[in-house]
Amino acid sequence: MSDSRPTDTPTVKLLIDGEFVESKTTEWRDVVNPATQAVLARVPFATAEEVDAAVASAQAAFRTWRKTPIGARARIFLKYQQLIREHMKELAAILTAEQGKTLPDAEGDVFRGLEVVEHAAAIGNLQLGELANNVANGVDTYTLLQPLGVCAGITPFNFPAMIPLWMFPMAIATGNTFVLKPSEQDPMVTMRLVELALEAGIPKGVLNVVHGGPDVVNAICDHPDIKAVSFVGSTKVGTHVYNRATLAGKRAQCMMGAKNHAVVMPDANKEQTLNAMVGAAFGAAGQRCMAASTAVLVGEAREWIPELVEKAKTLKVNAGTEAGTDVGPVISCAAHARIKGLIETGVRQGATLELDGRDVSVPGYEKGNFIGPTIFSGVKPGMAIYDEEIFGPVLVLLEAETLDEAIEIINANPNGNGTAIFTQSGAAARRFQEEIDVGQVGINVPIPVPVPLFSFTGSRASKLGDLGPYGKQVVTFYTQTKTVTARWFDDETLGHGVNTTISLK
Repeated sequence: MSDSRPTDTPTVKLLIDGEFVESKTTEWRDVVNPATQAVLARVPFATAEEVDAAVASAQAAFRTWRKTPIGARARIFLKYQQLIREHMKELAAILTAEQGKTLPDAEGDVFRGLEVVEHAAAIGNLQLGELANNVANGVDTYTLLQPLGVCAGITPFNFPAMIPLWMFPMAIATGNTFVLKPSEQDPMVTMRLVELALEAGIPKGVLNVVHGGPDVVNAICDHPDIKAVSFVGSTKVGTHVYNRATLAGKRAQCMMGAKNHAVVMPDANKEQTLNAMVGAAFGAAGQRCMAASTAVLVGEAREWIPELVEKAKTLKVNAGTEAGTDVGPVISCAAHARIKGLIETGVRQGATLELDGRDVSVPGYEKGNFIGPTIFSGVKPGMAIYDEEIFGPVLVLLEAETLDEAIEIINANPNGNGTAIFTQSGAAARRFQEEIDVGQVGINVPIPVPVPLFSFTGSRASKLGDLGPYGKQVVTFYTQTKTVTARWFDDETLGHGVNTTISLK
């Protein structure tokens, strides 16, 4: 953080009332390439007045946007998905420069957000009410799904394309207006997506963007004109957002931390399972809230550790822009230091370090925040590397004698974002999906993030709020159900006199 900015460094703008404007703040933060430490831009921490202006713009735009025909809203998102496809390579390049993930993974980040944009374009089939004809003598009852007003989103650094696209397209498609606060660590690809959204036809004031830290987050939680808040990020911040926003009378959905377990049964296809585990644990340098960061090896699967380690050793650690890279840098120097500290704690607490990625060297990128694939065996609950979300390329291995013991371990963990089982037994898979207390289950799928036809359904300590982002659930989150009971009379209908009972007969 600094109080001034060099004139030759690009600045990230705010979006207020359809205009990209320079913040008047005195607080700025560097956007840093995690592979090189080069400063790419400076991002402002918006003032209270700028946040108020963004919300006021959204509030004013809501008066007309809510009345925009649903087909007109849908056509904007048809155009938007086309623009995202046309700019996929450009978006991926911006994302990799500021976030660090490989170019193919950056394209995947954009694509998974694009799927939600495509879903938003189908809003005409999603925002449907219900009708019951003639529920009493000449009486019909029906529901309307009406927009709430100004909604807001707070997004994390690890998916700076996908997660903003989880939020504002569905909120806006359902007739709301939106104030977005991207991660201050990598806001540039988000802002390019916002530019494309305006190009697609989103009217001024319908989408606004402010940047900042805790003060801006608190302003969003407190603002009386914001009706709903969506958040993805750490458990600590998410809990704060949920408590503060709901105390202020808002709807809130907060997707938070995780410790995702994969159960490996001895009958699993070994090659497929090892490949899946290595990819899911170390892809995006482990910086996924759905990363398979923890494996529970059941029975004879405990003998697979040497092969798992050998497969992890084949991954190439390098800058995300370099061809053939499997594992890029972690987001920041602070994250790098925290992950290394947790690895050292794991050694001190008695876990076996099967593969150590702390001293990885990347020629040409000596200043990068690189940590290579790291694997611990002999891990037990109570160790910091198990109890905490590492959010880096570290895989921890636990052991169990039976499937029931593995289920017991997972259900005892407070988090419930995702889990998976690798097996060729339908009976074992069915038992697992029924008995496991986790919101999203993969069967021979290590990262079971659902497509937007369904909703993201993390549970327990990984989620606050009962409705998930995107899919059918988020239409409910972003709308108010209004129930109408109607009776119409024609001139020939005879009245029945005064009725003082509750009956509709």
